[in-house]
Amino acid sequence: MSNRVLSVGSAFPTFTKKAVVSIESGKEFADITSEDHKKDNKWLVLFWYPKDFTFVCPTEIVEFDAHLEEFTKKDTILVGASTDSEFSHLGWRMSHPDLKGLKIALLADTSKSLAEELGILTDPEKVAYRATFIVDPTGTIRWVCVNDLGVGRDVPEVLRVLDALQTGKLTPCNWKPGQKTIN
Repeated sequence: MSNRVLSVGSAFPTFTKKAVVSIESGKEFADITSEDHKKDNKWLVLFWYPKDFTFVCPTEIVEFDAHLEEFTKKDTILVGASTDSEFSHLGWRMSHPDLKGLKIALLADTSKSLAEELGILTDPEKVAYRATFIVDPTGTIRWVCVNDLGVGRDVPEVLRVLDALQTGKLTPCNWKPGQKTIN
């Protein structure tokens, strides 16, 4: 296993994984690939969480889901992921009141191969850290943030960074969307 997290400028690994995409539509599972966002010329935000049926994870998943429309308006596909199975994801979504209406997909990396390739597996437990990757439409990693297991993320910060990257310009410290960039 690599202890090195893939970083900015690296190609995001190639993958095809099962995901829970809906529990209302009757089509609970679908394959998600590393090519999906590229073929549609979209950005990808893939956020990893350690485990289903935990305490901090649903707060993050619900918050990301609450901002799905903002990500979509930014031509971005938003996907959650963990090393649990698609069946675990489905069971958790069906049993947790806050997760029943999710609109985002939860990717299952049961083999842990993608998390390992990204360098985000904990040792010795082998679950994913709270890692967030912003990947551009060419498949290049443009931003990575990794939190310790007990520390939840700030979704508005992920959106702010996505906005900054999408300007294609230099953005100063504390830059917010709508503010001037540096020429």
